Amino acid sequence: MMKTAASIVRMHHAHQHNRPRIGLLAGWGEYPVCIAEKLNRLGYDVFALGLRGHADTRLGMLCREFRWIGAARLGAAIRFFRRYDVHQATMAGKIQKAIFFQPLAFVKHVPDWRAIKTFAPHFLKNNKDRRDDSLLATLVNAFAEHGIEFRPPTNYVPELLVDYGLLTLRKPTAKQLKDVEFGWKLAKEMGRLDVGQTVAVKGQAALAVEAIEGTDECIRRAGKLCRAGGFTIVKVAKPQQDMRFDVPTIGRGTLETMATAGATVLAVQADKTIIVGEDQVIDFANRNKMVIVALEADGATNSLNQQDVAA
Repeated sequence: MMKTAASIVRMHHAHQHNRPRIGLLAGWGEYPVCIAEKLNRLGYDVFALGLRGHADTRLGMLCREFRWIGAARLGAAIRFFRRYDVHQATMAGKIQKAIFFQPLAFVKHVPDWRAIKTFAPHFLKNNKDRRDDSLLATLVNAFAEHGIEFRPPTNYVPELLVDYGLLTLRKPTAKQLKDVEFGWKLAKEMGRLDVGQTVAVKGQAALAVEAIEGTDECIRRAGKLCRAGGFTIVKVAKPQQDMRFDVPTIGRGTLETMATAGATVLAVQADKTIIVGEDQVIDFANRNKMVIVALEADGATNSLNQQDVAA
């Protein structure tokens, strides 16, 4: 009988002894796949839970054990990690948060008892808010109560954090840099309030601000409002950014959405933004005459080298 790729990986792991174990809670996108691949190279046995409807099926071939799990099955997730003696874990990937605001969303996702008990103050009693930081902190604290510590994924893939400076061949104009600085202040304030991390601006006016819909939908909305195109996207880390979760992330898909909507400039925060598939991202930007620039936390553009600014 022909062995599947997943069974071959598990057989390989079975012959390894004393490998450290790590859990992975995977959402949507390429990022969790990159994490799993790197953890394998680092010598970890990966025990992953893929969020149903979100996670990439390739994870099944990259992990010692892989299970699909519903968004409200907290107790099952804790039991999975405990069953395999996992005490260290990380999370990566986007969660489509809008699903939690559908009618009777909490009930429709069939929460187990642990999820009901943990998240009732947020969804049933309304004693606590549903901001990203609030929900994710509640989640990791629930795991911690059972001896499972979540750590930042960038501890394992620091090379995915974008470096400071101009990433593309095309340089920003002075006018575009004014939009970057304007948008930076706005995005930082939205991040401080835990509303979102992305804004779209043109002519130092806000076109769209990200909320629960996510970065791509924010960009698309800006494109509908600014048919002329030529606007700027600014995506930053929150001032209180917890690197364990909700770290700003961009990939080729981000640039494709920008190109379709008409955005021409992307400004991100250096050392706090994950770039997945950097070579592909930069190549796409160069071919489509787009600008990508990574700045320090204050968003100041005057520290850019003069040769990085268009005349």
